[in-house]
Amino acid sequence: MSQNTLYDKVWEKHKVAELPNGQDQLFIGLHLVHEVTSPQAFAMIEERDMEIAYPERTFATTDHIAPTEADKRERPLTDQQSEEMLSALERNTAENGITFFGFESGKQGITHVVAPELGLSQPGMTVACGDSHTATHGAFGSIGVGVGTSQIRDILATGCIAADKQKVRRIEVEGSLGEGVSAKDIILKIIQDLGVDGGVGHVYEYGGPAIRELDMEGRLAVCNMSIEGGARAGYINPDETTYDYLRGREYVPEGEAFEELKSYWESVRSDEDAEYDDVVTVNVADIDPLVTWGINPGQVVEVSQPVPAPEDFEARSDREAAEQALEHMDLEAGQSMLGYDVDVAFLGTCTNGRVTDFRRATEVLEGRQVADGVRALAVPGSETVRQRCEEEGLDEVFIDAGFQWRRAGCSMCLAMNEDSLEGDEVCASSSNRNFIGRQGSKDGRTVLMSPAMVAAAAVEGEVTDCRRFFEDSAHSLTADDVSEVAD
Repeated sequence: MSQNTLYDKVWEKHKVAELPNGQDQLFIGLHLVHEVTSPQAFAMIEERDMEIAYPERTFATTDHIAPTEADKRERPLTDQQSEEMLSALERNTAENGITFFGFESGKQGITHVVAPELGLSQPGMTVACGDSHTATHGAFGSIGVGVGTSQIRDILATGCIAADKQKVRRIEVEGSLGEGVSAKDIILKIIQDLGVDGGVGHVYEYGGPAIRELDMEGRLAVCNMSIEGGARAGYINPDETTYDYLRGREYVPEGEAFEELKSYWESVRSDEDAEYDDVVTVNVADIDPLVTWGINPGQVVEVSQPVPAPEDFEARSDREAAEQALEHMDLEAGQSMLGYDVDVAFLGTCTNGRVTDFRRATEVLEGRQVADGVRALAVPGSETVRQRCEEEGLDEVFIDAGFQWRRAGCSMCLAMNEDSLEGDEVCASSSNRNFIGRQGSKDGRTVLMSPAMVAAAAVEGEVTDCRRFFEDSAHSLTADDVSEVAD
């Protein structure tokens, strides 16, 4: 087993006891809740007449069902079930002294965007939330895990969960990214190389030159999709980039207290001679932007490569999955994703709904228009992100280009509100999952890509190489280029 990694250190610092079933009782330093997975847990606590153990360590927001059209946020919400869930969260947090970032707070948004930007997520923490993408918080050098309703109950009641320690795989990401290639492409490349089940039984420690060069928002995007690679969690060792980001955040101490915290943060970094259960190298030098062609995040190609054929896969299950994907996406093996028609462009989510994501997209959109027939949504990951974008005038670029500029929420990532695909629409999406029905229609088709690629697809009305829109990039591709590769 691994030794002296950040994961080992944080686990041991938060381990309370070894349970009779062999699991560890693990203390949770930061607990995040939202309106969908928490009502039943609070009800269990109430039925047992129990008090919340550490209300000051729990923070709540509403995101999954949050309407993103401003005029639909008036209460009661038009959708009865959504109103019931939101009302339950408001009541449960008020009765138990839990901080809630509601619509009127100015801080509402997706849990995995709100907590980092407020400084709630910090190195050396254990973070839990009733959402699989809690892995996002590992970008700070914490261990973020998604939990189920019964575990939410346990955290509310005791501050702890029962958990199995995982193996640690170090992923050394070599190379530097070219113009128009982003953190989203790094994690898609990792999933392409290791597979959607590659991380089962592991947490991923991301490192290497390409990771060190990322800003915090890029690191958040990488860790966010650890779960899509099958890992229980993913993290990056904290460094000066981490500390610079945290300075001045609302929930981060200042002055001497900050320096004391920094000393702790430094201490939990993986030792130089740390032992890992596995080490893998992924080279991202000279990679092209990646897009998915199928119905899981591992069915992905660089835009320079053609869609693979089922017979290209060794495992029978992979061949069958490829056949299903080609049928659902209406694709043929050997076809290029370049030129694949797009009906909807969606920019947002806990993967790519941060300020830098919107900035990058506007570099493509400035002075251009969304193609006729394309419905384009820009949904900030939080109200804080929205406000910052508006202060910079980014919203005007989106609106002038023909995007709908929305309020914060999960939106079309999983379509639990009114933001949904219709029929067999194709969506160029900056989200994290492309499962059948994920965006609200069983016939809808999702193509995952980076924010710049989403913006480029919106302008062209088809999947295109975003590097066409960056003057200093000499590597953009057309469908004809890919045809030559396939030949």
